[in-house]
Amino acid sequence: MVHAGLLPQWTIEEASGLAREVETALAGADFRSFLQALFHDPSSQWSPSLKGSKRLGSIARVLTRLRTCTPTGEMSNFSGPPEEAPVGFAPWFRVADRRNTNATIITGHWAALGLHIEPNLLAIDSGCVWGRQLTAVRLDDRAVFQVDYADGLRCD
Repeated sequence: MVHAGLLPQWTIEEASGLAREVETALAGADFRSFLQALFHDPSSQWSPSLKGSKRLGSIARVLTRLRTCTPTGEMSNFSGPPEEAPVGFAPWFRVADRRNTNATIITGHWAALGLHIEPNLLAIDSGCVWGRQLTAVRLDDRAVFQVDYADGLRCD
């Protein structure tokens, strides 16, 4: 389970290790510097050679913001529907030879994508924060449960 997505270059094991790096930084005494770097030092390209706050910021941006990327892992800030992605960018889960197809990934963060289910992907952001629906999927049988925002939900 990940908030936004995984770069096609990352295996599940690599992503877990990278997430632990960010977790350690957030739990550390200098977490404020990390958060400041995250929001004020944007980097659109992940590289394993990144160090320090640039590395941590890049990892966190992938896990919390990724929607589209290039085959080499360059990220965009695009948030619209997949068919309107910038030229050269594709939904992260559509990139050929993605190294993390061996597991089912559950994700949200992309309301414009909407509920999207594939054999190895459960994208469940159905736009509740925008007045649409809140979605849950029962993992055993993939039954989908949705509640309309108008039914008294508060999603913010």
